[in-house]
Amino acid sequence: MLSPETLERYRRMTPAERFRLTMEMTEEHLRDLLKRNPEEVDRWFELIRQENDERNRRMLEAIARSKEQEK
Repeated sequence: MLSPETLERYRRMTPAERFRLTMEMTEEHLRDLLKRNPEEVDRWFELIRQENDERNRRMLEAIARSKEQEK
């Protein structure tokens, strides 16, 4: 999770600055990814999928709770 300061810094960036940062990070991580063997890459993507699934589950639970409170 990002700190409030980091989030604020990102909010103040122009779209061009955010895009440049995104491209720099993508390039850096792509280089690292290409150095790894396929099993490591598969494990890395599986971890990302698991983290995304968990985050989505928590968001859906929070939405369901908020809809229950509206009733």
